[in-house]
Amino acid sequence: MATFDIDGELVRKLAGLLDETGLTEIEFAEGEKRIRVTKGGGAPAFFSHAPAGAAPAPAAAPTSPPAALGVSSHPGALTSPMVGTAYTSPEPGAAPFVRVGDTVKAGQTVLIIEAMKVMNPIKAPKTGTIGQVLVEDAQPVEFGEVLLIIE
Repeated sequence: MATFDIDGELVRKLAGLLDETGLTEIEFAEGEKRIRVTKGGGAPAFFSHAPAGAAPAPAAAPTSPPAALGVSSHPGALTSPMVGTAYTSPEPGAAPFVRVGDTVKAGQTVLIIEAMKVMNPIKAPKTGTIGQVLVEDAQPVEFGEVLLIIE
């Protein structure tokens, strides 16, 4: 098995992403090099090389918060385009971007998702009225998770 020097800075960044996103495991691969960082249940595990032909572990099925069950098929469901932390206001203590009942225009910022220290504005895909806000401020979100409903 080939070995390589472990990039401590990369491991720290991956561990930071675990904390930011609420995930328990993250894996990074580049060519034959592979690093997996896991938290919880003991010490973090660091793997430097996957055996040839090894298949990645199956991902756990995403769980939906109870309020989001059944809303994923709603035609006005706005889903998260990435994994990160959702913020409902532009800064702590500020008024939220939108509230239930607010009218929004297509292209209007309705949330921010922080991913890898980058603030990504999430814009309304259509004009309408906010029917439901399904995330709380500073809540970790998964890719494809329903964030809000625009009627």
